[in-house]
Parts: sequence; structure tokens; C-alpha cells
Amino acid sequence: MLAGLKNLVKRILFQPRGIARIGARSVVLLPRWVHNANRVEMGSNCFVGRMAVLNPLIDYKGAPQNGRIIIGDDVYIGGFAQIHAMGQLDIGDGCVFSEHVYVSDISHGLDPKAGLIMEQPLHSKGPVRIGRSVFVGYGCSILPGVTLGDHCIVGTRSVVTHSFPAYSMIAGSPARLIKVYNSVNCQWEAAP
Repeated sequence: MLAGLKNLVKRILFQPRGIARIGARSVVLLPRWVHNANRVEMGSNCFVGRMAVLNPLIDYKGAPQNGRIIIGDDVYIGGFAQIHAMGQLDIGDGCVFSEHVYVSDISHGLDPKAGLIMEQPLHSKGPVRIGRSVFVGYGCSILPGVTLGDHCIVGTRSVVTHSFPAYSMIAGSPARLIKVYNSVNCQWEAAP
């Protein structure tokens, strides 16, 4: 009986209402901001830390958007994460995002002749797709149009502005390839 009560309290406190799909044993700690929860899907065994923002847009300044955030199974997203989408943003199974990670497929209009930046229409260079078992270090930013292949490692405070294939180790601002995984000798080696 006590275990059942504990699970009920955990569901009430740590599983946001209205979320499209949330798997077993997944939690989103309080305080949190889950906007348009019906556009968020989360697999099983996921953890989202406190102060996280999940923001799939459905409109901006009257312009309809089709934001969706899809999180696979066994994903860890640290506290203070910011995840925003005007299209679809996918996070693969087994990913780990450290604290203060920013991921977005959204860009503001930056035309100096078009008025205030916040009044200009949004645009995107494309969706963000994060493969399986990707590690994203503390304070990283992953920008629109980026695809990271399976098992990528992103170094602390990196700014990822373009895509990288599976088994890449990247770092810097902007991020660049520093190592690749050699599956023959099972070691990370300096990039060519």
C-alpha cells in the first residue's frame, strides 16, 4: 500500500499533466516549465532536472508553428536545460544532457530593416536530431539544423552549429571534430 501511495505522489508531482506520452518511471522535477505539453513525448526511464524548460511552439506572434519534442527511453536531461522547437526536435534513446544545455531549432529574424527582433517572424535552418547515446557536456548549445549521430560526445560549453556523424567527439565554439572512435581497437583517436 505504501509503495502504491508513493508511486501516486510521484506521478502527481513529477509527471506533468497533459503531456502527450510519458513512459513508466519517467520524471520531470519541479519547478519546471512544460509549454504545450500535448506536443511533448517522453519514453520510459527518463529524468529531467529542475528548472528545465520544454517548449514546443504552436504559434508565435499569430503565425502557427508545428513544434514537437520527442524524447526517447533512458534519457537524462540535467537541470536548467532549455529545449525549444518550432518543428520537430528528436532526442534519441540513452542520451545524457548535462546541466544548462540549450537545444533549439528556432532562430529569430535579424533583419535590421524589419523592426524589432522580437517582432520579426521566426525561422529555422532545419530540425535538430540527436542520435542514440549522445553525451552533451555542461553548458552546451545545439543550434538549428544540427544532427548528431549515435554515440557522439560534445565537450563542455561547446556551441554546435553544424552536424557531425556517429562516433564523433567534438568541442569548441564553434564545435569542431577532435576525435573519432576506432571500432577496431576500441579507442578514441585524434581526428585526421
